[in-house]
Amino acid sequence: MFDLSSRQAKTGFVLALLFIGFFLFFPLYWLVISSLKGNAELYRVVPTPIPTMPTLEHFITALTKGKLPMYLMNSLITSGASACLVTVLALYAGFSFAKYRYFGRQPVMLFMLSAQMFPFGLLLISIYPLMGQLNLLDTRLGLILSYIVFALPVSTYMLYSYFSQVPDELIDAARADGASDLRIFHTIVIPISVPPIVTVFLYSFMWSWNDLLYSMTIIASDDKRTIGPGLLLTYLNEVNSDWGGAMAGSLIASVPIVLAFMFLQRYFIQGVTAGAVK
Repeated sequence: MFDLSSRQAKTGFVLALLFIGFFLFFPLYWLVISSLKGNAELYRVVPTPIPTMPTLEHFITALTKGKLPMYLMNSLITSGASACLVTVLALYAGFSFAKYRYFGRQPVMLFMLSAQMFPFGLLLISIYPLMGQLNLLDTRLGLILSYIVFALPVSTYMLYSYFSQVPDELIDAARADGASDLRIFHTIVIPISVPPIVTVFLYSFMWSWNDLLYSMTIIASDDKRTIGPGLLLTYLNEVNSDWGGAMAGSLIASVPIVLAFMFLQRYFIQGVTAGAVK
């Protein structure tokens, strides 16, 4: 514990918090004010800390004249489908690891978690030729399946930690009443596991939504691009550097994640802490 009884300690603590807050939130502040500046003000040699003539020109252009809505829809489809798939797989895998004892259970779980030790770019070297052999390159299905490597290991372990705390007596009582294992899982375990399920879904969705490397590599058609490559290739490329449009597009692209956390933060916090205390 820090001793904050002295004035010097309190002053140092407040200054440290202000420094950390500035470090974390200043880029977000600059993103917002840059999206509200016109091009003439945006490219001044001496930048202005506050827009002198705020404008929504970049937002209007991004939504009406560009392909941003299409990129957003593609990201919603791929990220949502991938998050659903990861959540379902992690549910069954986590419950299996937590409540069943069979040969190879721990090595399989450790093998899954070991995938997090490698950079995602290295895993892409193996995924790309596999997608080519399955004719899944430049398809949304191929991108959805490739996103599994992002979140499945961690999601499985999160649900494993939660399911380990589910009382065995509850499951044994249901078995004594004649319920099958699948019925116990679907009607008893899943209804009491909403917070960790929401946490896993949001975690998977966030990873897929923020991806740039996999979507740029697997998807080549412009009509199937997600928000990351769409913003990069539209506003920042070899012939164009529209920083105002890029800032506005980035703010618009962050809206789905922000809204998801606003409405589901209660479940997210409960899911993160679930299984932490026995």
